[in-house]
Amino acid sequence: MLDFVQHRGRLGRLLLCAILSGCAAVGQPGRLEPAPAQPPPELAPAALHNTPGGFEPPAITGIASYYGEQFRGRLTASGEVYNPDALTAAARSLPLGARIRVTNLENGRSVIVRINDRGPYVAGRAIDLSEGAARRIGLIHDGTAKVRIQEIAP
Repeated sequence: MLDFVQHRGRLGRLLLCAILSGCAAVGQPGRLEPAPAQPPPELAPAALHNTPGGFEPPAITGIASYYGEQFRGRLTASGEVYNPDALTAAARSLPLGARIRVTNLENGRSVIVRINDRGPYVAGRAIDLSEGAARRIGLIHDGTAKVRIQEIAP
C-alpha cells in the first residue's frame, strides 16, 4: 500500500486518508448515533430526585409574574388568542404546549399551566402566568412571587 501511495502521489495519499479515517469511527460502522437528549435550558440545572413514588421531574426556582386583561385577544406565540382566564403561561425556551406545574413557594399553592407564549421580557423573571393561573396560586396581590417550575411528563 505504501508503494502505491509513494508512486501515485496525491491520489494515493487521499485514498490512504480515506481508508484510515474509517478506522476512527466509533460504534457500528455506517450508523449515526443520536445526540443525547437534553432538558430545556430552563430545567437543565436541576437533577432528578428520587421520591417514594418514583422519580420527580427536574425543577428550577425563579420569579414568576403575570399578564392580564391588557393582552386579551392578542395572538400568542403558539398562534392562539390570549385568554387571561385560561391556565396558560409564557416561558422563554420551554416547548410550546408543554405542561408545567408552578408552585408558589411563599404559600405552597400550585397550578398546572400549558406554555402557549414566549416571555417574560422583564430581566430576572422565569415565567409569566396568565391572570387566571396567577389567581390560583395567590400571585395577584403582590404581582410577583418566588416559584418552583416543574415540567409534567407528557
